[in-house]
Amino acid sequence: MGRPELMPGARSPAGQLVSKQDLSTPSPRTRNVRFVMTQSARTRSGQRPAALPFRPPRVIVRRESGLWAYETALRRAGFSTIAGADEAGRGACAGPLVIAACILPPGRRGEIDGLADSKLLTPAVREELYAQIVSRATAWSIMVVSAAEIDRTGLHVANVAGMRRALAALSPRPAYALTDGFPVPGLGFPTTAVWKGDAVVACIAAASILAKVTRDRMMVEMHAQFPRYDFDRHKGYVTPEHAEALHAHGPCVEHRASYVNVRRAAALQQLGVMLDNDTAGPSLIREPSLTRSEQEIA
Repeated sequence: MGRPELMPGARSPAGQLVSKQDLSTPSPRTRNVRFVMTQSARTRSGQRPAALPFRPPRVIVRRESGLWAYETALRRAGFSTIAGADEAGRGACAGPLVIAACILPPGRRGEIDGLADSKLLTPAVREELYAQIVSRATAWSIMVVSAAEIDRTGLHVANVAGMRRALAALSPRPAYALTDGFPVPGLGFPTTAVWKGDAVVACIAAASILAKVTRDRMMVEMHAQFPRYDFDRHKGYVTPEHAEALHAHGPCVEHRASYVNVRRAAALQQLGVMLDNDTAGPSLIREPSLTRSEQEIA
């Protein structure tokens, strides 16, 4: 079955979902065009509803429109409020996962100069853009998923659930949502997962900056509690310095205990304590050392 034809400016019928499509290798005839396809929603029983009396629309996103191309095309199709969602901390082994959602206003007010993928920006530039985003955005929200929740549910489940909560917290309610990398079902409005979305979609880039700046601030505060790990430098990601600290001190309560490297460090720490206790007299048996902050938490 061929693709449905596009009717420019057509509105998406209520109850439709939008699926992700690979945009990495456009044909020569469509090299300046990206497609966001729509498909009929499934009912709760998993069956497709009766066929619509017309073909569902297909939104054309033109490359020359730049970072705001997706929002512009979706607004032409009748979606007035478009939200973006992204997370920070997915690749870390310590600290929380922070998810942000953001709706940028249409027109010049929503076109923030310098907006880009947060990973490509310096900390100082991210802070400047953060201030602009929170002052100019139509709506924004931030959700924090703790290391304990990540251990309990798994990283991917925690990530998708956090995106769902962040998008659901927005007011006004989005008419459409664009998420970075992963589809987020169960929102009640259409969504599209965009590969490398923080580099190609403005509202996702804005969300990535909100999430990154918020998490970096949290990790700096965490460093004051656990100074031996230098969280203010590596922000909980796996670096040689972080690995060395893990090996020397074992994990703290902010490490993700389900991760292989953290489990290994915990096992080595426990083994070291057991060996020390075996060679010491009863009065010299010790527990793993804690910093003053860690003792207060304990």
